[in-house]
Amino acid sequence: MCGIAGIFDTQSKREIDQALLVRMNQAQHHRGPDETGLHAEPGIGLAHKRLSIIDLSSGHQPLFNEDGSVVVVFNGEIYNFVELMPELQALGHTFRTHCDTEVIVHAWEQWGEQCVERFRGMFAFALWDRNKQTLFMARDRMGVKPLFYALLDDGQLIFGSELKVLTTHPGLKREFDPCAIEAYFAYGYVPEPRTIYKQAFKLPPAHTLTLTRGQPLPQPKQYWDIPFQSTAPISLEDAQWELVERLRESVKIRLMSEVPLGAFLSGGVDSSAVVAMMAGLSSEPVNTCTIAFQDKAFNESEFAQQVADRFQTNHSVETVDTDDYDLIDTLAALYDEPYADSSAIPTYRVCQLAKKHVTVALSGDGGDESLAGYRRYRWHMNEERIRRAVPQSVRGPVFGFLGDVYPKVDWLPRLFRAKTTFEAIARDSVEGYFHGVSIMPDRMRKQLFSASFSQALQGYRAIEVMHEHARRCPTDDSLGLIQYLDFKTYLVGDINTKVDRASMAHALEVREPLMDHKLVEWISGLPSSFKLCGKEGKYVFKKGLEPYLPRDVLYRPKMGFSVPLASWFRGPLKQRVRDAMLGPTLGDTGIFDQSFLRLMVEQHESGARDYSASMWAILMFEAFLRVNAPVATER
Repeated sequence: MCGIAGIFDTQSKREIDQALLVRMNQAQHHRGPDETGLHAEPGIGLAHKRLSIIDLSSGHQPLFNEDGSVVVVFNGEIYNFVELMPELQALGHTFRTHCDTEVIVHAWEQWGEQCVERFRGMFAFALWDRNKQTLFMARDRMGVKPLFYALLDDGQLIFGSELKVLTTHPGLKREFDPCAIEAYFAYGYVPEPRTIYKQAFKLPPAHTLTLTRGQPLPQPKQYWDIPFQSTAPISLEDAQWELVERLRESVKIRLMSEVPLGAFLSGGVDSSAVVAMMAGLSSEPVNTCTIAFQDKAFNESEFAQQVADRFQTNHSVETVDTDDYDLIDTLAALYDEPYADSSAIPTYRVCQLAKKHVTVALSGDGGDESLAGYRRYRWHMNEERIRRAVPQSVRGPVFGFLGDVYPKVDWLPRLFRAKTTFEAIARDSVEGYFHGVSIMPDRMRKQLFSASFSQALQGYRAIEVMHEHARRCPTDDSLGLIQYLDFKTYLVGDINTKVDRASMAHALEVREPLMDHKLVEWISGLPSSFKLCGKEGKYVFKKGLEPYLPRDVLYRPKMGFSVPLASWFRGPLKQRVRDAMLGPTLGDTGIFDQSFLRLMVEQHESGARDYSASMWAILMFEAFLRVNAPVATER
């Protein structure tokens, strides 16, 4: 795993400031502490930070083709490079290394922009073709690896693996995008393609960007999507067997490494399944690591231990104090823009633990989205039955009224928190799902923002992110729709962002077998009833894994990977939250309604309301402002 950076003059061949490029690259030193590489010629400069995994002796970057006219910097892994290499050799290409990076330059020479369609893996790369005067950038299908870019006022395009690479360049305007702030307080992250800054963007997953000198900056081009095309008729029993075999193959191709390799083992279904496959493929005990919590309500380590015992893994467990909130400023610096998933704390710690034993770790991320593992899918499908039975002309007024008058009782189990359910049912499918996943619903964001900031939004609403994806959704299946929305938003903007930054902070490579695009394609075509059967999510997966894993692991209620925010904010973090929410850092931005912030603090402290998720988002926004010290947004 690595970090890439670059500067491209889109209009002429001005000399690149190599000292500046070095500083940009150095900003992401943690991503690749093993080696640094640099290439510059008139009008283009490429830089690379390497974490050596495969072909340790000769996989140096930037890497060139035979005559030096094509050069690439690359972050990720191409798992099928062993199959592509002889195919390209048969077509006349000469290889000087045994690493996956060299496959990229020859694939570009052979297939051009379509080369990405041949790659199986996680990747973000930038390739310069001197003969064509073209810079080609690409990101993997599932958005595992990040890529940021910005076109500066002087015609230079800058890019990097992290946003801090771009902010190191003095030409980037650090002016906030109001729409990004609105989206952040809805989703808890800034969804692709926006960043917190108006001038900077994320290249979306499964997209390429081709820039030719002297031509206008084009729009990114999509090269793949999740098909949701029905497979040939298949029985549940056959699907169970085939799913396990496909997972086994996906795990197998991710075991190639010249450095120590292991796996995260949370005690949940997905990570346990990955470990089970690894154990069956390895002649040596698998290295596994688990984070345990002192608070039993958040501790899954006993289930991880069951799996470790069954497969006799080299198991490492580290107990983390649940009150691990000293990481707040560290996380704010790590993520470069506001990021509000509190599970970033234990994720950071499990990556820190893993790095003590391995350099590569396999994870179970992606299984919940593909196989309908989230509880919210079940809740949404229950609401869908009412939507189908009751016309919108009736639902909107009736359930909208019930949502308005029903009291907000955060302390009750979700079953009895009918206000949120009524509000969701009053909406259509997309708006209902958006309402359910938002950390702050529409009504709260309206109260949160000041009048001047609301005016700056010019009517923009965060729901537009989901509406745009829904218009492109290739299925009309109700469950498939919300899975598709999560693939495009939550998986990329939250899960992949969290794991990439937390792992790279410790120079740890993480590989995700359940996000293999071939596996995702096949699962997407299975009947929805195989994924969500009654109240059981991941049904076909769990049935297929019964010979491998304990029933306690397969069928216990999902716990998640979380921290006790509500008690923190009424206890050890009480004063810090009050100081942050009511202090000058937020107040000076002009973004927030100060009276509403005070109301939130007082109601949460008294126990009248549970604002913990919303307050965490505000706390992380305040930490982002302090740590990154950007200018305030326009008002």
